[in-house]
Amino acid sequence: MRVVVVGGGVLGTFHAWEAVRRGHEVVQVEREAEARGASVRNFGLVWVSGRADGAEVELAQRARDLWVEVPGVGVRTVGSLTVCRSEAELAVAKEAAARPDAAARGFQVLDAEQTRERNPALKGDLLGALWCARDAIVEPREVLPALRAELVKSGRYQFLGGREVRSVQTGRVVDDHGAAHEGDLVFLCTGAWHSGLIRELAEDLPVRRVRLQMMQTAPLDDTLATAVADADSFRYYPAYGGPALAGLDAQAPIAQQHKMQLLMVQRTHGGLTIGDTHEYAEPFGFDVQSDPYDYLRDAVESILGRALPAITRRWAGVYSQATSDEVVVRREVADGVHLVTGPGGRGMTMSPAIAEASFEGISPADR
Repeated sequence: MRVVVVGGGVLGTFHAWEAVRRGHEVVQVEREAEARGASVRNFGLVWVSGRADGAEVELAQRARDLWVEVPGVGVRTVGSLTVCRSEAELAVAKEAAARPDAAARGFQVLDAEQTRERNPALKGDLLGALWCARDAIVEPREVLPALRAELVKSGRYQFLGGREVRSVQTGRVVDDHGAAHEGDLVFLCTGAWHSGLIRELAEDLPVRRVRLQMMQTAPLDDTLATAVADADSFRYYPAYGGPALAGLDAQAPIAQQHKMQLLMVQRTHGGLTIGDTHEYAEPFGFDVQSDPYDYLRDAVESILGRALPAITRRWAGVYSQATSDEVVVRREVADGVHLVTGPGGRGMTMSPAIAEASFEGISPADR
């Protein structure tokens, strides 16, 4: 078959990957020269640990297995540590490690010494951590070019950047260059673009846009051996919603105001990506606010037990999040035209499995 994928982010690119893997020919159309949205403005975390029971964690587990099978993208299966600095935080970690599926999620509670053995860069005050062996890291600014380079090797893939799609009908996509792209299947993976053509094709989608702020530092002269989170992540991820969660101290006012958790990843060039905030009410501001960055800097310095390198980049990103019980929103908006959106902050983690499920959900004659 011939497949047209609209959207050059990680979700669209994995739909192209899955199509090529199944022997199809693919044209991928992206309105920017390169993807510039949430797919390149995130941590690059393949994050199994805190996912909700049921379909969400099942997709995350499947995606994690698929990620390590993809050549050329440099997946680092280094796991994560959610650092605990109070007995109440440690109680949430112990409750998570007692879950029936704790082994499948890779959960283990570590004391302070074991935590530092796992990640010696954590020299600050801590009582222990929740270790998740299943979590992994990719480089968000490198993974899309790497995937496309592998796709080109098939001889059945073409990427067309700088082309905005203007019309979509069964079997036909027309871009703003006037070029028509014929396809037996069309996947619309347009991320946080909910307006214009997408609204015309599918009204009242159960999705919202979420804005976040993040930052990156100059290289750290130490190795952060794992991904790192703080205990505010326990409030954010569904898997930690047991009775012990109620025993946590109140969040710091700035963290509560901006709905924050601390996530930290070391990039291959040595710098740290640190975040993040969550903003749900539109219209979003066009600028970034300094207070959350100051709070994150102080929190990281407390965990590392040292001053951070200079902050070299600050940015905001916007992603599409389902507001229904769906992990991802799928709609067939015309015969053979499938809209796939709304994975929220799970997109980098789950895209390989979401794409696989997209094809498996189509009738066998159309696969």
